[in-house]
Amino acid sequence: MEWRAEGVLLSMRRHGESAAIVEVFTEAQGRHAGVVPGGASRRIAPSLQPGTQLALHWRARLDAHVGTLAVEPLRARAAAVMADPPALAALAAACALLSFALPERAPHPGLYRATVALLDAVVVLPDWPRAYLAWELRLLQEAGFGLDLAACAVTGATEGLAYVSPRTGRAVSQAGAGAWASRLLPLPPCLSGAPPADAAELVAALRTTGHFLERHLAPSRGDRPLPAARERLVAVLAGRRPGSG
Repeated sequence: MEWRAEGVLLSMRRHGESAAIVEVFTEAQGRHAGVVPGGASRRIAPSLQPGTQLALHWRARLDAHVGTLAVEPLRARAAAVMADPPALAALAAACALLSFALPERAPHPGLYRATVALLDAVVVLPDWPRAYLAWELRLLQEAGFGLDLAACAVTGATEGLAYVSPRTGRAVSQAGAGAWASRLLPLPPCLSGAPPADAAELVAALRTTGHFLERHLAPSRGDRPLPAARERLVAVLAGRRPGSG
């Protein structure tokens, strides 16, 4: 059994003295693991950073085996943003969330293409946080927990939308919320595709998507906690130290 593809490196850990087990995300194979012989060596390990675009050649005697991966770096994104903590945190968060959320070997071609576009944007575009927020919404949709923000769940109105139901993920208008407003999540305009007015609005939107990642997606994945890399990104964008509350 074998296949060749391009893919994004999600994670790497040592295996034995010099090998590494890596997780990659490809268009046709989805999230896929493999052993990289010599992957923990000084020659190869520096190029195996989350977000790196790789040329991959996977081989195994049987399809169910972990198999071996030959890798060739194509784009080293982490090195390009090493001096930019928010961008570096975004690369780490996206890769960690994919590793956390996706079932192994399940193709998600649309999400793969959106991920490559996001990671490239993080490297070259100053407004990448807007793209990252759209990518989290896409991840929730692919995982089966997409938000429905087109109209108010109570009144059907498409104007004056101000909240999101924490249970259903549907939009609620100011008029429709009534006495329940304090129990609803905020719906910043940037969640509906508008450019974020400032960092505070962006962080508020990420807190809303974070609720669905933590309370809906995580329980479906064995109730594991969300990757710490995701909270580190929110903390950096909020201008505070990770873990400081």
